[in-house]
Amino acid sequence: MAEIIVVTSGKGGVGKTTTSASLATGLAKRGKKVAVIDFDVGLRNLDLIMGCERRVVYDFVNVIQGEATLKQALIKDKRFENLYVLAASQTRDKDALSKEGVEKVLKDLAADGFDYVLCDSPAGIEKGAFLAMYFADKAIVVVNPEVSSVRDSDRVLGLLASKTHRAERNEGEVSAHLLLTRYSPARVETGEMLSIADVEEVLGLKTIGVIPESGDVLNASNKGEPVIMDGESIAGQAYEDAVARLLGEDRPLRFITVEKKGFFSKLFGG
Repeated sequence: MAEIIVVTSGKGGVGKTTTSASLATGLAKRGKKVAVIDFDVGLRNLDLIMGCERRVVYDFVNVIQGEATLKQALIKDKRFENLYVLAASQTRDKDALSKEGVEKVLKDLAADGFDYVLCDSPAGIEKGAFLAMYFADKAIVVVNPEVSSVRDSDRVLGLLASKTHRAERNEGEVSAHLLLTRYSPARVETGEMLSIADVEEVLGLKTIGVIPESGDVLNASNKGEPVIMDGESIAGQAYEDAVARLLGEDRPLRFITVEKKGFFSKLFGG
């Protein structure tokens, strides 16, 4: 049975698609069969970050509308044969998605032997975001450690608790985890940014990953490569840790404290 994971947030631009791409790639690296679906109809960025934008022939909406089969629309990743991308449509409206259509796609993926299906949600609480989370077993709530991002994510948690398939059938809440992006320990120390404990307290969630502020994320996106593929990058390593925790491994959080300069660094201005 495929585990359905929604990657969601209240605010745009916090790194959901980067997170979806890296988590999906990390799970595939560990031998899991993974599909990642772009629910952001009208915009479509997941295929760019996954480096397969030139290979999109059919999209998610084409499958839901019966204009293409799921097999025709799924794009196999060139790096991992067990990783597939289902792109969003750039030309349709979000109303082209339907609850029945989404359910059928998810059931077909489960029947095809997928271990994980990641749903890359648009920001906010409109239809695309609602459908991305509706059938989820687990949610990764992506938050920047600043007040407006945290406040907007609190609204999403309300939907996860009450407006999902599980909630409507009294099967319990969707299991939600916090993933902090663009974290800067130096700015936390000066009080410009909320700490991990601050965000956990406000949202009532446990942290599954902390991704440090890094230019590597943008560089990787521009190359069409999930940042988790860059083993030298601290952001890539932090995503690897998040994947390990997602699979039940116990790993300490890294890159969350200010690196203290040594004596010689201070002496020579390093």
